[in-house]
Amino acid sequence: MLDLTYEYYQQHASIFFDDTVEVDMNALYRRFLPRLPDQAHILDAGCGSARDASAFAKLGHRVTAFDASPALIALAETHLGQPVQCLRFQDITWQEQFDGIWACASLLHVPAAELADVMRRLCKALKPDGVIYASFKYGSGEREHHGRHFTDLDEPGLAALLRQVLDLKEVETWTTSDLRPGREAERWLNTLLHKTE
Repeated sequence: MLDLTYEYYQQHASIFFDDTVEVDMNALYRRFLPRLPDQAHILDAGCGSARDASAFAKLGHRVTAFDASPALIALAETHLGQPVQCLRFQDITWQEQFDGIWACASLLHVPAAELADVMRRLCKALKPDGVIYASFKYGSGEREHHGRHFTDLDEPGLAALLRQVLDLKEVETWTTSDLRPGREAERWLNTLLHKTE
């Protein structure tokens, strides 16, 4: 996470938590969870409020969660009821630990030049036949918006990224509107990726 983005979440952790923790993500869960075994081990990568990690735990899955903002982690741990690791995507070193990885609105803060390496790290963290869900703001290129860095992706951008990560294959990709009130005009690129090795 760039210093700019890190400072944003440190300063606005409570506001971000309140804005996101109650958003209903069940439509996305229904695409992701059926691809996992019962009582799967799921990594919530860049967990934010831990909204999704908490939902998965309540459904009987084993959850590991991390985020890069200590201020946000403190709130996430209270919501989740278990420790959340302080970690950047660029520093993960797990090997074949997870049945599924959930990266909802988190990889979009990774600089474009580092995204392929991060995706390879996530792939290595998956067990064979594991699945990644990821979402990005729909578009192309990098930008700064209200104090945060974004790497936007569209379908050609995702295809170019996956050409650099040979062991991940696209299962399905679709677009959605933002679920937060007043932000319905914002579009998201959602993708499910399967580890093939």
